[in-house]
Amino acid sequence: MGIGAAALGLPKIGHSEEKAIQGFEKTVETLAPEKPWKPISDRKIRVGLIGYGYCKFGTAFGFQDHPNVEVVAVSDLMPDRCAEMAKVARCKKTYPSLEELVKDDTIEAVFIATEAPSHAKHAIEALKHGKHVGTAVPAVFGSLEEAEQLFAAVKKSGRNYMMFETSAFHEDLHAMREIYKTGITGGLGKLLYSEGEYYHYMEQPLPGMREWRTGLPPQWYPTHSSAYYICVTGGSFTEVSCMGMPSIVTHLQPANNRYKNPFGTEVALFRTSEGGMSRMTVSWDTPGDHGEKGRIRGQRGSYYGKYEGLEKSLPNLARPALPPGVAAGGHGGSHGRLTDEFISSILQNRKPLVSIDVALNLTVSGVVAHTSALKDGELIKIPQYKF
Repeated sequence: MGIGAAALGLPKIGHSEEKAIQGFEKTVETLAPEKPWKPISDRKIRVGLIGYGYCKFGTAFGFQDHPNVEVVAVSDLMPDRCAEMAKVARCKKTYPSLEELVKDDTIEAVFIATEAPSHAKHAIEALKHGKHVGTAVPAVFGSLEEAEQLFAAVKKSGRNYMMFETSAFHEDLHAMREIYKTGITGGLGKLLYSEGEYYHYMEQPLPGMREWRTGLPPQWYPTHSSAYYICVTGGSFTEVSCMGMPSIVTHLQPANNRYKNPFGTEVALFRTSEGGMSRMTVSWDTPGDHGEKGRIRGQRGSYYGKYEGLEKSLPNLARPALPPGVAAGGHGGSHGRLTDEFISSILQNRKPLVSIDVALNLTVSGVVAHTSALKDGELIKIPQYKF
């Protein structure tokens, strides 16, 4: 299977060393959790992992190490990758495709790490077979119709759906969310302005199923930046004006990509559901510092690396403790925490942090933003999702 990874980069292999994939760098934890992790159940969820890919994303989130998980099956279209995936996941059962794996009635939940254009289709198929679904980003790929179909499938299934948006568990974004949750008179108040940025330089075409990354419209992969409003507040973007900049990188030019996409960078200005503004940037063609980052400014305080504002007594800002044996992982130490949140939501029969409505509000706003960029910044309304 192709890679449905939140990380778009792949390692450059030389004669003597392999560079880390962008986003998979080790992260130093600066705030220790206030309390150790405590199990909420002794039950093990039977999980199937789908999609290994070149960067081995299917096993990167630590399902195989979680004390409340038993990985019972894996699947990848390529037999050699499927075999390696099974070995890493410590699992004996393999399936040649997602379509076969989801027929296994012993599997309760799946994690989908296939190529991004197939995420919605694969999630819908798994939901039809009664599985809880965790999926890599984005929820849908450039399609408002797919968004409606996925939303309907989740509602009909009665199962949990969670998109593994890595920025949601970045140390800074988690702190922003905890401060925001203190309420309108708390540390932030309503957010007046927020910014999110996702920079990933792609000088050369990156491999993937049907070359789906080559020339990818930046705002079709928006969630690492849009999280810096939506995953802080739980709100949404209501309308957008977006501008795009043509790229000097050859494979990002419209004649050389399947999308006829002319932009390597897109900068969107959104109106938020609170009435404020958000500027969200996605760029494939800017050398230099890379990654996901953001900042917010509210009526009572701001957060950019640290809190500055009117509130003198802040809540505990440390991220949740990790289960024993589960590594924090890449993308700012978010991998293990996303898995724990997904599994905990199933055990507790509750909505996960990045539920279907949050996932679609994160993703669809970018789809509409790209349409705005193609129309030279025309202001366009954005569909709203509430589950």
